[in-house]
Amino acid sequence: MLVQGGPPLCLSTQVSTDYVSQIDFTITGLHEGDLLGKEPVNYVHLRRDQIIEDVLVDRLVLTNYQGTAIQQWIELEWAADFADVFEIRGARRARRGTYRAPEVHGARAMLRYHGLDRRDYLTEIQLEARAAGEDGTVRIERFGGSGARVAFHLAPGESGEIAFTVFAGVGTARPAARKPFQELASENSRAYTEWAERCTTFRSSNALFDRALAQGVADLKALKVSHDGEPVISAGIPWYTCPFGRDALIAGFEALLVTPRVAKHALRFLARLQGTRDDPERDEEPGKIPHEMRFGEMAAAGEVPHTPYYGSVDSTPLFIVLLSEYLQWTGDSATLEELFPAAERALGWIERWGDRDGDGFLEYERRTGRGLRNQGWRDSHDGISFAAGNPAEPPIAVVEAQGYAVDARRRMARLYRRLGRHHEAARLLADARALVKRIDDRYWMEGAGTFALALDRDKRQVDAITSNPGHVLFSRAASDARAQRVVASLLSPAMWSGWGIRTLAKGQPAYNPLSYHNGTVWPHDNAIAAMGMAYYGMTRSAGRVLEALWSAAQHFRHLRLPELFCGLDRQAGQFPVHYPVACSPQAWASGAPFLLLRACLGLFPDAPRHALHIASPALPEWLEHLTLSRLRIGPARVTLQFTRNQAGTFVALGEVEGGPLNVHIDLRR
Repeated sequence: MLVQGGPPLCLSTQVSTDYVSQIDFTITGLHEGDLLGKEPVNYVHLRRDQIIEDVLVDRLVLTNYQGTAIQQWIELEWAADFADVFEIRGARRARRGTYRAPEVHGARAMLRYHGLDRRDYLTEIQLEARAAGEDGTVRIERFGGSGARVAFHLAPGESGEIAFTVFAGVGTARPAARKPFQELASENSRAYTEWAERCTTFRSSNALFDRALAQGVADLKALKVSHDGEPVISAGIPWYTCPFGRDALIAGFEALLVTPRVAKHALRFLARLQGTRDDPERDEEPGKIPHEMRFGEMAAAGEVPHTPYYGSVDSTPLFIVLLSEYLQWTGDSATLEELFPAAERALGWIERWGDRDGDGFLEYERRTGRGLRNQGWRDSHDGISFAAGNPAEPPIAVVEAQGYAVDARRRMARLYRRLGRHHEAARLLADARALVKRIDDRYWMEGAGTFALALDRDKRQVDAITSNPGHVLFSRAASDARAQRVVASLLSPAMWSGWGIRTLAKGQPAYNPLSYHNGTVWPHDNAIAAMGMAYYGMTRSAGRVLEALWSAAQHFRHLRLPELFCGLDRQAGQFPVHYPVACSPQAWASGAPFLLLRACLGLFPDAPRHALHIASPALPEWLEHLTLSRLRIGPARVTLQFTRNQAGTFVALGEVEGGPLNVHIDLRR
């Protein structure tokens, strides 16, 4: 964007919680060459508002604050490279499709590209211009395939407005009906308000914390996408604006304190894509829940296997875990009935396909060179290494997947008992107990006081000290004595950065606090570990994790935790260090504060029995009181008031609406 007289001076940039941006510029006397003897005069205000829904609307409003009429112009240039997101991230392609010459019809430009997937891609730009006053004029002087120039003649105090509507489509998709910016913004604001009104609300003694939680609620909506009419949360912006199995399932679990809709959408969407055949190209197997689905040119052309791609060892057990937990919060028997066949198929994958060598553990190994080398949540190429720094060789059995498998069997047994299928339930519980013992026998490292990261292809312990054992606690797959020692490891100086738990302990050769998985801090990883602490009654330790992540969040824009940040030590006068390409907002980072909060409050719902258990709640020291309103447990909506004093944290039960609810409170420490 250019203006007459030179580049405009940016005054401020803001983004609202309902995702409308406001960027304010001015044009000063310096642009007229007035350099001597006077302060610069800011005589023109230029506001740029932007909103993204199914289209992008970019509105610019120019206002004359000079005492005389002005002649001014704005130029915008545009282009579309139609690059696939994998290209943007660095993939090199041997060939590209064909760029078409731009088409211009009046104030409408169409940029076209024919991809190697034989689909036509379109970026369409439409321009509208008007003056707000009687004497002013706004005139389109030039409009072409690469840009536009608009001239303004404005009397004192008058404004002129131009608005660009940008549509991106594939195939026969056409632009939605063009709407004025204010109408679109009002609709958007109402949609976010309605979303928030259907969610749990939070009010505490810390107004800044309340704002952060409100931002998280908004982000959960903002990340929702729809494919073939099915809504699902996307993994993160900008790199992962598409469905991910693991991410959607964990985000759905985290968000249950706020709303069950994220979980329900994830479960239904992923069940529809559940594997049905043995396809090595996509690491697909019957019953397997997908890892990632992409919709761009490279996926459609077969250059990447994400249509969808199934290379994830943990999405399938997590599907069962989330379905069971969703039922605990909602009592939604209709959704359970709908999805139970998918859960049985997922159990079949765990018991047959997931255990590649019959030793009782879930292993992964890519079946072609295009698949992911590592297929747990630490899925970078160097994410699974020994303490000495050398990479583990597949097939690899990461420890957290074994915990998920324990949890999935126990939860599936609960669902079978609900259906009166007691024989299957008993078998699964026996299998879960046996797996807990095998995990303890094969993964426990007595000297380190924690579980090994994984077993490699030779069944050797991958002996790095990591955060992954926190997921074993989340799955309740450790004895009480082991859990105490795992928590001590997670909060030790080597693992604890001060801003949260690192992925890899400091002092090991592979440790790099600036890497993706080998020493950074991941909010979702911390939240899972904190929930594991709460399962073992250690809510105060969970509160310590919440305090650290909240301290970090206050240094990020919009009080929003990013996907990850660097694991450098927290010292007086220092700040958390950004990771350069972290997504923000990102689904399981947006949900992390809610799971951290649930862990501290010790909330355990049982909607099928119309009950809520609150065990050893522990507000952190910077929260004197916290009220949860409209918390959903089955059909009931309940208000809970938590108050902290020197004696501990206490709970007051407020209004209950919509159905019966028995609240059991245990304040024992």
